[in-house]
Amino acid sequence: WPKLKRASSPCCDISLNRLQFQMENRKLIRNIAMREIDISNRSVILPAIVALWEASVKASHDFLSENDVAMLKPSVERAANSVTTLVVGSTDRTVGFMGIEERKIEMLFLQPEFFRRGIGTAFVRYGFERHGVNSVDCNEQNPGALAFYERMGFRTIGRTAADRAGNPFPIWAMRLPD
Repeated sequence: WPKLKRASSPCCDISLNRLQFQMENRKLIRNIAMREIDISNRSVILPAIVALWEASVKASHDFLSENDVAMLKPSVERAANSVTTLVVGSTDRTVGFMGIEERKIEMLFLQPEFFRRGIGTAFVRYGFERHGVNSVDCNEQNPGALAFYERMGFRTIGRTAADRAGNPFPIWAMRLPD
């Protein structure tokens, strides 16, 4: 890389910082190993998956109370243990996971410090390329996730007033255009 001069203008400082951030993210993404965890081996990693889910949800789902998180935790463990495809991304530690069932992303959660660093995009692209993913459900109360899935090409096709368990969390059904 050419040596960059330190600019005296705040505008250029921002551009230099952004360039450094983008370079760090590219390196991080290249170093993530995506592994599909066989259903027979999941019990070993389930505690780490559930802890990651909890940290991610607390950072991104501000509409959930502590009681909601505690109530949902057992169903997340069951879902992660039974989903057909469980993809775990890791460097020197687990950075996120994605569950896929019949071409649908059923769950996608990242460690909060990896939000907005291209990791979610890497997971979804993995789903597109390896599993033909074409749909996802998204909490209406999580506008960041909705915007993310729209950037990935998904479009809303329907809405329910409650999640599948009947909890009062509106859900957008999203699908890739044909």
